[in-house]
Amino acid sequence: MKKSFATLCLLAAILTGTALAQQGPVPKGIPHLDHVFLIMMENHGYAQILNNPDAPFLNQYAKSANLATNYFAIAHPSLTNYLEVVGGSNFGVLDDNSPDWHSTTCITNLASRVASTEATSAPICPITGIGTDAATPLIDETNETQGPPGDIEIDGIHSYPAKSSTRGITIADQLVTAGKTWKSYQEDLPATGADTINYSDGLFTNNTDFTQISPRFSSGNVVQQYAVKHNPFAYFQAVQEGSDPNHSLRNIVAFDGDTGLYADLRTGRVPNFAFISPNQCHDQHGRGNAGPFCQFDYHNNGTQKGLNPALILIGDLAVQNLVTVIHNSPAWTRGHNAIIVVWDENDYTVAPITNQVVLIVDTNYGFHSLESGQYYTHFSLLRSLEAGFGLPCLNHACDASSSVMSDLFAAPAHR
Repeated sequence: MKKSFATLCLLAAILTGTALAQQGPVPKGIPHLDHVFLIMMENHGYAQILNNPDAPFLNQYAKSANLATNYFAIAHPSLTNYLEVVGGSNFGVLDDNSPDWHSTTCITNLASRVASTEATSAPICPITGIGTDAATPLIDETNETQGPPGDIEIDGIHSYPAKSSTRGITIADQLVTAGKTWKSYQEDLPATGADTINYSDGLFTNNTDFTQISPRFSSGNVVQQYAVKHNPFAYFQAVQEGSDPNHSLRNIVAFDGDTGLYADLRTGRVPNFAFISPNQCHDQHGRGNAGPFCQFDYHNNGTQKGLNPALILIGDLAVQNLVTVIHNSPAWTRGHNAIIVVWDENDYTVAPITNQVVLIVDTNYGFHSLESGQYYTHFSLLRSLEAGFGLPCLNHACDASSSVMSDLFAAPAHR
């Protein structure tokens, strides 16, 4: 029996090694990370947040932690960037459409080699398999904007051709394969969980039967605080089907509740990777039917003059609250840990405004008050997380231009 058990263990190790070897090499340059808390914010460019008096905490935090001063999002809209942060690819998805939940007959964008765009209304086929993603041009005139001057997708210098060997997985798959854990914390996700939920105010959802409610309301009355487009893991077939109990929709939880973000932080029982999405008021996205404090920005001209100051302040206070509860968690003092605050993209401002966004890195072990002028993107962020967790690089995170953010995560030499 001992020999048989040893043989099984060896076989499992070989299979795991083979799965990892099909991806790129493990990046170097980041100290081992035990826990990472990634807070995703919304739709504001670098110049709209930095030196904004309506974001006092964020500006103080950018100075006391580490700030990337040359960091860029990749393309538009939101979902595209979320997928790129966790999977190193857009997977052929260039819109914010909801998933085609549990479909077994649809054809993935990777397989069809046809990108979904804002002009399409079809739900997104569950992402899986290996195929070709969508190219990211220098300037896009066909998706978020029609015709010139168009949106500068990144910085007006860099672009990405379609990648034919794109793997339909994310860092969550990699973590589970390596025996590590992950959760996606989604504010205002209903207590019933993420399955088939496209939007919710924490109670009412797209599945609510409003004909049974008196006085009569409609789905249009729901303030879409939770939005599946800000929950990238829900778009992947492996998570939707959940054949692995450690890698399923059960990994997606709310901020509140017994298994939610605040409960996990209180006990210190947090996953290795915590993906944190505040609701669409708290992440500075805004909602048109959520009152004046959460109204969308007045103009998307790339400056602070066009912003709703209350929306900026709400997001600032939300990040302050999250950072405070993370710092006060017993998990923060155990091992090497990092908090990352990053914006998904700018506010669709047309050229010549670039897609530069703020990224802040706060560690419990390394340097602070550092500013890095190195060129980084969302793909650099994924590559850096993979380096810290000892995982292979994935998709465009393997590209030579996707540099590891060694300076922002560095530990003092004497340690």
